[in-house]
Amino acid sequence: MISDRIIVRPIEEEMKSSYLDYSMSVIVGRALPDVRDGLKPVHRRILYAMNEMGLHYNKPHRKSARVVGEVLGKYHPHGDAAVYDALVRMAQPFSMRYCLIDGQGNFGSIDGDSPAAMRYTEARLSKISQELLKDIDKDTVEWRDNFDGTLKEPVFLPALLPNLLVNGSTGIAVGMSTNMAPHNLNEVVDAIIATIDNPDITTKELMRYIKGPDFPTGGIIYGRNDIYRAYETGRGLIKVRAKTHFEGNDIVVTELPYMVNKAEVIKHIAELVRKDVIKGIADLRDESDRKGIRIFIKLKKDAVPEIVQNQLFKHTQLETTFGILNIALVDGEPKLLTLKELINEYIKHRRIIIRKRSEYDLKKAKERKHILDGFIVALENIDEVVSLIRKSKDAKEAREKLMQRFNFSEEQAKEILSMRLHTLTSMEREALENERKEKIKEIERLEKILASTEEINRIIKEELIYLKETYGDERRTEIREAKVEMDIEDLIQEEDVVIILTNGGYIKRLSLDEYRSQRRGGKGLMAMKMKDEDTIYKIIKASTHDTILFFSSDGKVYSKKAYEIPYGSRQSKGRAIINFLPSGNIVELIPVRNFEGNVIFATEKGIVKKSRLGLFSKIRANGIKAINIGKDDRLVAAKISKGGGKIILASYDGYACMFDEKEIRPMGRAARGVIGMRRRVASMEIAYGNIDILTITENGYGKRTPISEYRVTKRGAKGVKTIKVNERNGKVVGVMAVDEKDEIMLSTKKGMMIRIKAIDIRRQGRNTMGVRLIRLNEGDKVVSFAKI
Repeated sequence: MISDRIIVRPIEEEMKSSYLDYSMSVIVGRALPDVRDGLKPVHRRILYAMNEMGLHYNKPHRKSARVVGEVLGKYHPHGDAAVYDALVRMAQPFSMRYCLIDGQGNFGSIDGDSPAAMRYTEARLSKISQELLKDIDKDTVEWRDNFDGTLKEPVFLPALLPNLLVNGSTGIAVGMSTNMAPHNLNEVVDAIIATIDNPDITTKELMRYIKGPDFPTGGIIYGRNDIYRAYETGRGLIKVRAKTHFEGNDIVVTELPYMVNKAEVIKHIAELVRKDVIKGIADLRDESDRKGIRIFIKLKKDAVPEIVQNQLFKHTQLETTFGILNIALVDGEPKLLTLKELINEYIKHRRIIIRKRSEYDLKKAKERKHILDGFIVALENIDEVVSLIRKSKDAKEAREKLMQRFNFSEEQAKEILSMRLHTLTSMEREALENERKEKIKEIERLEKILASTEEINRIIKEELIYLKETYGDERRTEIREAKVEMDIEDLIQEEDVVIILTNGGYIKRLSLDEYRSQRRGGKGLMAMKMKDEDTIYKIIKASTHDTILFFSSDGKVYSKKAYEIPYGSRQSKGRAIINFLPSGNIVELIPVRNFEGNVIFATEKGIVKKSRLGLFSKIRANGIKAINIGKDDRLVAAKISKGGGKIILASYDGYACMFDEKEIRPMGRAARGVIGMRRRVASMEIAYGNIDILTITENGYGKRTPISEYRVTKRGAKGVKTIKVNERNGKVVGVMAVDEKDEIMLSTKKGMMIRIKAIDIRRQGRNTMGVRLIRLNEGDKVVSFAKI
């Protein structure tokens, strides 16, 4: 009855037991490779089935569907997709370091293209896969029943090829996974031979032979220490980068990290360019062909190739981490293996295979010698043998008489009765004698092998050298010392630059060396090509490594590194600032090397404020509030203060107000500030010590005045005269603290620029007209100045 076959059991116990059975089935029977041949069951069954079908490397290809059907029908009771996927991977040169199957047709691509259906593709064993199957017919491996008990299949293959080391493996089981790196065959062979010669070899010594993983797609591995840790422990992480080079100002990618999809990388780069995460790329082309990978990345004229390359490595799969986890089945159980243990398992396996093969060959040699002994005795007594056979009524009687008369074994008698007449010739007799001698030598050789581990080791080394000479190739993956984690600016040459901002919102940087020093009153050089009705607004000197703080008229602040500002020639117009800053209404630029000290703000209505510079060290992409600007007011200046200086505010109409910095207390970012001067402010300066104050007017005139001529007042005063403002001079552009060693750069709204020495500017009193600093063309005005 059915009730007699029902087992009552708590469900939690049944779930635990059944899941454990399932887990072990997946671990042992599906997901993890056997350490002996480096194959999972599905791969082993495919190779064995193809071998049985006679699909050797020197035979015609056969339809993949035929192979899949053979594997499914005889050995692998799973879906056809699983078998075909496994077959396809073994034929992909970008997946396997040494392909085990020679495919014909579309077997997929590094772009992630799917292979053609199995009815279209054809396959056969590759030449190197024969080295996995060689000697399988010599009782060298264990066998088990297939799924329905009608056939036998190998538990593992003889595997002369150290497949697990050279091709690696990857798989996800239950509660564990494996990810083993491929290696170069030449290096693996040398390491195995070195281990045979020196069983106490260390991991460091092994790495003289095996430099590191060797991926089928090449690339560059950074960090020998990471490789050593992975080899020493069986697990670890290694950094793999694409191989790139520069062609002019452009970047070309020729090799990708292992298992990286080329089409997806290109798509991702394009997305990051659109989102402005990666800057400086003008065009992106896939120029790959049958000769190899070539991704061409065209950069914009003002882009720095090293910076863009660094961004690509940081944000895309052009740099990946390969996690090594050497878990394989050893005697049917999963085990984490070091590099030396993997090599020792291979040597142990090959010793067993060679011993079993030698035992099989010895058995066959002795059997053949036994038959040859009988042949030779029979030929020496041929007349008697023939007579005895002729007198016998049947083969059984003849066999028995031969065994009785000449003391033959049953096997010898059977073979003698099967002899052909041509064997009786003298040449055949000689051939039999020679063959017997060869068998005696072979028996001696095989017995010597079986009696000596040293002899087995010698054979292992000989066979490995054959592998190396037949299939060895050059390393594809380059190994380099660990890359130093560099900031982008480590790749940028530090130099002094001039940064120019126009009223129209265009900005550029250019080398300070572009402008030679001229005498006072010169016409200057072209600073930039202006768009129609655009004028230069601000000019500053900075280092390429400085952070530039951009202050907008409404009191917000943004930041960029100086090297991120597009480079341009003296004649170029620059790039629209709105392309890389949320606001185009920038009124002040400050170069900052470190965020120590304070920043002083001044507005057009004479409001001043002091805040710690450190408040602006971390600025969001969309900016932060720097000062609270009142109604109908705007920011006109921001300067860094070292502390203890004199603040000088200059008005458009020629007045200046000077007071101690300590008159302003530090405030937060959201504060508005306090009154500094009761006039419309054009400019602000912070002066230290006994220095001159340079006043510059819009018509190109200016003068130096000793700071001692300016009386110190409380903040909020109307100020004292600093220069005469009239038709000749025009309005005040600004004031600057200078000494005789300084150089000053002036720029005009029409794009002219002049670099002059402070000592060449005449020193005069406060209430004077000044001297000509730059000769202006008709309609031109001075709009900005900077100390070099």
